[in-house]
Amino acid sequence: MAFKPDAAKIKRWREERHWSQEHLAELAGIAVRTLQRIENGDGASQESLMALAAAYGVDTIALSVDPQQEAQRLADLKAAEAEASMRLGFYAHLASFGLAIAIFGTLALASGDVDLLKVVIWWIAPLTVHGLVVFLTQLNARHDRKFGKDGL
Repeated sequence: MAFKPDAAKIKRWREERHWSQEHLAELAGIAVRTLQRIENGDGASQESLMALAAAYGVDTIALSVDPQQEAQRLADLKAAEAEASMRLGFYAHLASFGLAIAIFGTLALASGDVDLLKVVIWWIAPLTVHGLVVFLTQLNARHDRKFGKDGL
């Protein structure tokens, strides 16, 4: 079974113990360059991972990333980025609505030719739909996080 080393954990544990890379490499019986590559996120052989686990006094699995957990973390991160992007798009839409109302309101007051109510009505409908889509998407995402994807 292939294990992907948890580079952040390996480095964090080394730093918590105030060990240098040279010291850990010596304890594990691996090359310093190998340890540097592992801490930079490159792959590691099973033997290197077992040697590091022995140096830390833990099981090999403790230094590994669970592929399913990592995939779920990346999917959650991508979903959070999509939610943030949708919110940002809505806020930009809302800001442009406010700017347009300010401009057309000023024109309406200055000339009396612009029918501000028509502008508001024609812009408020898509703004409302946009806001509703963002709200429902976030509500659905919150439900999925709380109860899982299957709704249980």
